[in-house]
Amino acid sequence: MSGILHRSLRLLLCLALPLTLAGCQETPTGRSQLALVPDETMTELGRSAFTQMQQQGQVLHAGPAAERVQCISRQITQAVQEVYGPVPQPAQWAVAVFDDPEPNAFALPGGYIGVHSGLLQVADNDAQIAAVIGHEVGHVLARHGNERMTQKLGIRIGLVLFGLLSDVESEQFLRMLGLGAQVGIALPFSRHHEREADLMGLHLMTAAGYAPEESAAFWRNMAALGGEQPPALLSTHPNHEDRIAQLSAQIAAVRSRYGRRSAPPCTAAP
Repeated sequence: MSGILHRSLRLLLCLALPLTLAGCQETPTGRSQLALVPDETMTELGRSAFTQMQQQGQVLHAGPAAERVQCISRQITQAVQEVYGPVPQPAQWAVAVFDDPEPNAFALPGGYIGVHSGLLQVADNDAQIAAVIGHEVGHVLARHGNERMTQKLGIRIGLVLFGLLSDVESEQFLRMLGLGAQVGIALPFSRHHEREADLMGLHLMTAAGYAPEESAAFWRNMAALGGEQPPALLSTHPNHEDRIAQLSAQIAAVRSRYGRRSAPPCTAAP
């Protein structure tokens, strides 16, 4: 092995060691996770991306839709301590409604959440919106962004190490190996994140006073929109049927834990 190759290998091993030796943390659900990027860095990345998205898209700063989403969001985030105790959470949640017809929502590290106006047309009531916002809050609380970032760094290091240690020089083969890592590791892990966020959102919405049955009802609405979903193996999200089944299976448990509560009404959608 050449001196340059030897030094490169030593450097990569030093970079890889934290991924294997660092102590695991736990998500609010008790699942072990490895999230090595400093939270301050992730928050800054989230803030910067959210600011850029607000500059590029049209944000509804006022009006019935914005008021409704803000109201539901407050009720969801106020339930965090009851459900998960003193877990680390943003000092201030930032929620914005984007004038976008696509029925979508997203969460960024640091507590930055975006809701598309098109999603409000798919949701039949406040409880269904609460299911989506609870899901996005779950992503933030479970530090899924940090975990994915850590995972991507680990996959890249692993691919480079494989290239250095093997006799295979084919760039095409390494690209194929990268696809294997994506399908075998990254995408299934993302689906696990989605399932965990679904469950966290179900607990948060029920504790906040929203009917948990509406979580599954919302995904039935999404399924009714049609459109072809990618095969589950190649999707970062569970398919609608699996999602509905998982949520439905947990409704009795969350009802037993929180009882039947009633959230204060929020401003009706236009």
